[in-house]
Amino acid sequence: MDAEDFSQIRDAVRQLVREVVIPREEEIDLDDRIPEELRGAIADMGLFGYALPEEYGGLGVTMREDVELAFEFGYTTPAFRSLFGTNNGIAGQVIAKFGSEEQKERYLPRLAAGELIGSFALTEAEAGSDPAGLRTTARRDGDHWVVSGTKRYITNAPLADIFVVFARTDPDERGGRGISSFVVDAKAPGVTLGPRDKKMGQSGAWTSEVFFDEVRVPADALVGEEGRGYSKALTVLSRGRLHIAAMCVGMAQRVLDESVAYAATAKQGGAPIGRFQLVQALIADMHTELIAGRALVRDVAARYDTGEDTSVGPSAAKLYCSEMVGRATDRAVQVHGGLGYLRTTPVERFYRDARLYRLYEGTSEVQRVIVGSGLLRAAGMPRG
Repeated sequence: MDAEDFSQIRDAVRQLVREVVIPREEEIDLDDRIPEELRGAIADMGLFGYALPEEYGGLGVTMREDVELAFEFGYTTPAFRSLFGTNNGIAGQVIAKFGSEEQKERYLPRLAAGELIGSFALTEAEAGSDPAGLRTTARRDGDHWVVSGTKRYITNAPLADIFVVFARTDPDERGGRGISSFVVDAKAPGVTLGPRDKKMGQSGAWTSEVFFDEVRVPADALVGEEGRGYSKALTVLSRGRLHIAAMCVGMAQRVLDESVAYAATAKQGGAPIGRFQLVQALIADMHTELIAGRALVRDVAARYDTGEDTSVGPSAAKLYCSEMVGRATDRAVQVHGGLGYLRTTPVERFYRDARLYRLYEGTSEVQRVIVGSGLLRAAGMPRG
């Protein structure tokens, strides 16, 4: 799409976020639910498929455009973006990048329209960022695969129509080898869900365990090449990490705006607290780290689109921005004082919401390993 078309989309997203979603943030937090009419507005705007290919009903945004939209999504409750995030991100991208033509035609238009919710089922109790502990298996049985195992912390599982499931198809392989990916119907016999997880924050974004008990799926449910599923996961997670970094920038902008507005009007001793230099220092640090994060994300997104850097850069951006937004929300609570500790205050909610960004789609520690090892391999260090 051309720059003018994209600007119109971004402006429409900004208007939706600020005029429709933000007034309902407290309701979403208390009810732990996205209102159904908001889901309709998201579908009408095409957000369920903004990152999916245009030929299958999506908007086909570039990574540079993706992060600009994520800046807007991040300005409100993360549950808003979470509702359509897996369709565009880690679930939808596996099908879009690696699926057969038949799989793309079957699933992508319905994902883009919001008729289906896709969910990415990789994480297990003993297999998060390291695949070595992955226990879910898929064995071939005639014209079917039989999938068995348990997945944990699966975003949108209670809403999902399809799961992109990662399972070990070669029991003799270790680590990331011998893992394949499958599209599994959420209504297939043997698929059951645990209760919704009770989380610290990000209310309205539902996660749960998913159990696969001898679930039979047709042979054509295999996505891409057998045994290469984990490499697919890494590919889509890298894009997802850069998207999350941009979400963190959006949240940091929101808590900065909340803090500046509060400090400019709230009074102590008859004067606005913004006159106190230590309050100004908190705001200055938030602003400085925010603009650094935004510049980092935009630079990495540009190099992602050219193919120059699709691994180290996204991990560096996710590492910096997820840590940065944690500091920003902490400072925002400090600026608000006792009011910042009350549940009715937006910065308190964002303080809880921000903590997850340092954990999911690869912890900060994992990002450090990716960045450090990637740079050393580029310098010629042999693999251990």
